[in-house]
Amino acid sequence: MKRYRVAAIIIIIHGLIELIGFFSLLPIWFIGAEQSVFNPFEPPSSEIVIAAAFWGILRLIAGIALFRNKMWGLAFSVIICTVVLAMMLTILPFGTIDGILASSALILMLTQYFGTKKIIE
Repeated sequence: MKRYRVAAIIIIIHGLIELIGFFSLLPIWFIGAEQSVFNPFEPPSSEIVIAAAFWGILRLIAGIALFRNKMWGLAFSVIICTVVLAMMLTILPFGTIDGILASSALILMLTQYFGTKKIIE
């Protein structure tokens, strides 16, 4: 159970990072400042930032459900982590952090679920 809790905390932190990124760009949009002043990377498009907020909310839901030991939270968390690993190269350089957080949570969940079972018994 301990690995599920750690994975849930990682997923919740990951979701909070996404939402903090979204809310930190809202003032930039409202005041109309040039984004490159605040962001040394290529300015993110509004679609990417809104999608990040959506993913952040989904991660929070999955992490809270996993933390509360819901089986659907485990399945949802595994799906989200797998999709993030498949998509992480499309959103570089931030995809690197996504990949590290998602892969560590996925490894924790899978090792807890399957334990020490062997492939051939």
